[in-house]
Amino acid sequence: VYTRDAHRCQYCGHRLPPGQLTFDHVIPVARGGHKGWDNIVTCCIPCNRRKGDLTPDEAGFRLLRRPRRPAALPHLTLSLGLHRAPESWRDYLLWDISLDQA
Repeated sequence: VYTRDAHRCQYCGHRLPPGQLTFDHVIPVARGGHKGWDNIVTCCIPCNRRKGDLTPDEAGFRLLRRPRRPAALPHLTLSLGLHRAPESWRDYLLWDISLDQA
């Protein structure tokens, strides 16, 4: 997701290193959103906190780009810099499950 979104928060546009980014479900799962590629975007921590369980419209946000399933993931590991990621982030970077098909 970070690679697809060029390490840029899809709400405020700030480009940040992976350790300062998180994922956001555009339509919150608690409100019926799914866990597919087309509902997950890169988000900075301040925007994620501000958005909470709201939709982007409700939070006053506008997406920079609509989320989409990437065509290919060949350089994902290199782009994320997994060899430098803090141990506490590995559960979030290396998912043991597949995202729902979008």
